[in-house]
Amino acid sequence: MNKVLIIDDENQLRKLLTRMLELEGYEIYQASDCRSGIKQIEISSPEVVLCDVRLPDGNGVDLVLKIKKTYPQTEVILLTAHGNIPDGVQAIKNGAFDYITKGDDNNKIIPLISRAMEKALMNKRLEQLESQVGRQYSFQNIQGSSKLIKDTISLAQKVSTTDVPVLLTGETGTGKEVFAQAIHGNSVRRDKAFVAINCSSFSKDLLESEMFGYKAGAFTGAAKDKKGLFEEANNGTIFLDEIGEMVFDLQAKLLRILETGEFIKIGETKPTKVNVRIIAATNRDLAKEIEDGHFREDLFYRLSVFQIHLPALRDRSEDIELIARSFIEDFGAKLSKQAVTINQEFIEALKRHSWKGNIRELRNVIERSLIVCNEDELTLQDLPIEIQNSHFEEIAGKSYSNFEMATMERRHIARVLQYTKGNKTEAARLLKIGLTTLYRKIEEYKL
Repeated sequence: MNKVLIIDDENQLRKLLTRMLELEGYEIYQASDCRSGIKQIEISSPEVVLCDVRLPDGNGVDLVLKIKKTYPQTEVILLTAHGNIPDGVQAIKNGAFDYITKGDDNNKIIPLISRAMEKALMNKRLEQLESQVGRQYSFQNIQGSSKLIKDTISLAQKVSTTDVPVLLTGETGTGKEVFAQAIHGNSVRRDKAFVAINCSSFSKDLLESEMFGYKAGAFTGAAKDKKGLFEEANNGTIFLDEIGEMVFDLQAKLLRILETGEFIKIGETKPTKVNVRIIAATNRDLAKEIEDGHFREDLFYRLSVFQIHLPALRDRSEDIELIARSFIEDFGAKLSKQAVTINQEFIEALKRHSWKGNIRELRNVIERSLIVCNEDELTLQDLPIEIQNSHFEEIAGKSYSNFEMATMERRHIARVLQYTKGNKTEAARLLKIGLTTLYRKIEEYKL
């Protein structure tokens, strides 16, 4: 219920206002002076405070400043028996929502409180959203209890408080951008921009214009000046994903930024200065790229002042269940399947999978499984067929070749069973074999 605190030393007025506002559906609290008012705010956390200017132990105009300093989301409306312009101006400066005169403005109180309540609730909602964003990009949001991931997080936390360049390495899908965002969110630049760009997504010319910008008339179609992402990230952090894909020519411009903090826009003659922290990431072996002449050795050393390798998911299989349950909770809420439980065989199959796509692949598998799940439990049959097959083959203790007839037959039967959602009579009909033969195959292949 929306809460309003009335602070006034006139008992009759408090009672009158209480009756009026309770009829409007508000939950009302009362106090007769500044001290008891502050105590009541601590206890009840009202969204709106309706406060007299002249109180036995202080002035309401000064009290506004104190309330807003400690409870910035709370809106305060001041009431006065004798309004004057200087008090009204100071009240607004101190953060009051409004300043009205008793008696003359009684008809304004209810709509005024309604507007103040709307603003206060919006303030609370924004605070919650900001808090959620902060958690989303914090180290606390990185799932895992294995020593590998804990050691990796520890390294990232240590470097986040510095301003040195960071190079994140690891396979595709290991969470390099999540780590980059967490490093930024834990740094002194946290309140500034975090700008991410995938270097493999653009051609050489387009990547240069996106990163560094251009002057009007620099080339056909450049009708006006364009700020590059380095300018957008000024005083913040820029994340260069897939840095190993950057063409050799552009690497020299990036090196200059690292060394001097300057770059020259396309079509410009004077350098632009920026203060940007660079976090780069790659799934390539940059030492091999240097050897092959595809990556500058001097740039590598500038980027890798602090290098962090993100472990593959298969190397920390003990974290798979925790991460999977986190995804199930997230997607379950979005897909209205919050009550879904997890079969242990489902978890075991996840743990046995090789996860070449790492956390990104696991995330996609969980989302797919929840979509196809018809019951209130996630089972092995809800997983993609290749995960089911690898699970059954390991359980059976067999190492089928992809070219063996038995392997092909087993996988085909498994696909048909998945298609029929376990209906063996329908599966036998589609396979054009007898039901007894199907049961025998299921037993033989441990399906």
